Amino acid sequence: MVHRIIEWSLRNRFIVLVMGLALFGWGLYSVKENPIDAIPDLSENQVIVFTEWMGRGPQLIEDQVTYPLVTNLQGLPRIKYVRGSSMFGMSFIYVIFEDDVDVYWARERVLERLSTVSRTLPEGVTPQLGPDGTGVGHILWYTLDAPQMDLGEQRALQDWYIKFALQNVAGVSEIASFGGFQKQYQVTVDPNKLLYYRLSIAQVISAIRSNNNESGGRKFELSDIGYIIKTSGYLQSMEEIQNIPVANQNSIPVRVADVATVQMTGETRLGIFDQDGEGERVGGIVVMRYGENADAVIDRVKARMQEVAKGLPEGVKFDIVYDRGELIKESVRSIKNTLIEEMIVVSLVVIVFLFHWRSALSIIIQIPITLAASFILLNAFGISSNIMSLTGIALAIGVIVDNGIIMSENAYKHLAERYALWQQQQKTEQQ
Repeated sequence: MVHRIIEWSLRNRFIVLVMGLALFGWGLYSVKENPIDAIPDLSENQVIVFTEWMGRGPQLIEDQVTYPLVTNLQGLPRIKYVRGSSMFGMSFIYVIFEDDVDVYWARERVLERLSTVSRTLPEGVTPQLGPDGTGVGHILWYTLDAPQMDLGEQRALQDWYIKFALQNVAGVSEIASFGGFQKQYQVTVDPNKLLYYRLSIAQVISAIRSNNNESGGRKFELSDIGYIIKTSGYLQSMEEIQNIPVANQNSIPVRVADVATVQMTGETRLGIFDQDGEGERVGGIVVMRYGENADAVIDRVKARMQEVAKGLPEGVKFDIVYDRGELIKESVRSIKNTLIEEMIVVSLVVIVFLFHWRSALSIIIQIPITLAASFILLNAFGISSNIMSLTGIALAIGVIVDNGIIMSENAYKHLAERYALWQQQQKTEQQ
């Protein structure tokens, strides 16, 4: 079989040359289409289920949230195992699927199961899926350099303007905000006043919750004119919260302000983000979507940040803390230079040892064609161009030319034997 292929190739050199050029062109196209990253994604094929139940201890979370979710998610198809983690106020479920399972198919299966499991959980507890990113999806970190704004205003700017703008970038799964203060209305109840008015905390909570709601009405016609009745009850200021009636005693309403203090403050924090020891900062983490080109996504995010910066208040600008794009470019540049150097060295070695430019050319031409064709297989198997894959290609250059050198030496040997036999025959005929 091998002899027939070699014989056919020698008899159809033009066709072989055209096939080689076509393979090289396909390889160059694959090089442009292949996603680029600095590090390979070796994380497991997982779906994260996050459940929040603030104010509850880890043991209660484990018994009433984590355990029911883990036991019900065990029966999903093509699943490897399920891991659960409980902490104060939060539960995390890691559903690990087989490596060849499509991540979005897996997310659909988990979401279908959650729609039935949620009814068995405590009231007000709603599990939700984590972002469709991976463990190495954090491609860019940034902070806001805003010396003239307080941390609450910076966090509001991040959550209500910057986050929404960057989240629309193609390939971005999530923008995770960190630092600063999240503004909220805080009602601090005085227990002595509750005891005086014979009220409970549950009554205060129920009064605030029922007043922070909008009730629907109806439409009716009167004198050929249509009227729409509706009520708007959303609370928009501290004064409105203070004036909410909790109870009625002796025809006198007891308001929230009579039993509690209402103020605008920040949500309780468990930590701070400090940059270079110069004080607290507010910022965000850009999480890349599963299977995207990290280099292209980073470029798109930076372009959008330039557009967003035009709408920021005066004196506010972005400060990029971590940028994987620089690491990607440096890694690719280093491997690229190594590949070029190895190709030159191997070519010189082949020319020196064979000392026949046509034979050397037949071997050297294999190097760019094989390197380009390797990217076709990288795309076929969903492997990105990273330090590991490009280093493997660089190490394989010596193996690539080995076959050509062996074939050339074998051809030289047979030709030399035939030439010696021909010379011997010529001498025999002359004698």
